[in-house]
Amino acid sequence: MTFETLLYQVDGAALTITMNRPERLNAMNDTMRRELIAAFSQAADDETVRVVVLTGAGRGFCSGADLAAAMENGAPVNFGELLRETYNPLVMLMRGLPKPIIAAVNGAAAGAGMSLALACDLRIAAESASFMQAFVKIGLVPDSGSTWLLPRLVGLTRALDLMLTGRRVAADEALSLGLVNAVVPDGRLMETVHETARAFAEAPTRAIGYIKQAVNFALDQNLEAALEKEAELQDLAGATDDHREGVAAFLEKRPPQFTGR
Repeated sequence: MTFETLLYQVDGAALTITMNRPERLNAMNDTMRRELIAAFSQAADDETVRVVVLTGAGRGFCSGADLAAAMENGAPVNFGELLRETYNPLVMLMRGLPKPIIAAVNGAAAGAGMSLALACDLRIAAESASFMQAFVKIGLVPDSGSTWLLPRLVGLTRALDLMLTGRRVAADEALSLGLVNAVVPDGRLMETVHETARAFAEAPTRAIGYIKQAVNFALDQNLEAALEKEAELQDLAGATDDHREGVAAFLEKRPPQFTGR
């Protein structure tokens, strides 16, 4: 599939999706939102892809919604419809993707752009990166999963601080808050991310997918339900080729050669 606002690049088992509207700091217009859904759907269906990297072209990760494009025709924006048709399905697709997603945050991640970063499984930030729950600055409510994801990452008190003030969070503070997994020099961001992606590309992909499913399920369930879900998913993981390979490698005292099956 050819994309107008994205770069879709596969290197071995690693896919890099680059939001490619650098002149707008990769602000999401309708085309980009729908292409992101298509790109992640394609990644889900492609068994050769075992890890996904999401990043932005130029000096920004994603500045959120392209407000100028949304207001072009002068008609009021139906925000609920916009969210239900594009942003919400995209976030659900990312959270449910049975493969790890790494956000390479190369600059500003604001508004729904920050929500996209939160929806990834890992976040590695450049030193120049920043995060902003910018919604309140234009009289709106955090969306695209921020109200659910952010408190679970940094706690309720800190999440409310970021959402109610809309203040800018620099990369070093984001690390201290637990918002990102690592901060690296700008010139080493993609090198570091690709090293991490290569490690995931050699990991037991189905087990990682089941881990994501178990954690997402347990976040709003009681212990008994979480234990049952673990048992259900462990049955599935135990039937994979990668489990058999992992056990054989352990017994034979050698590195495992996982295939993602």
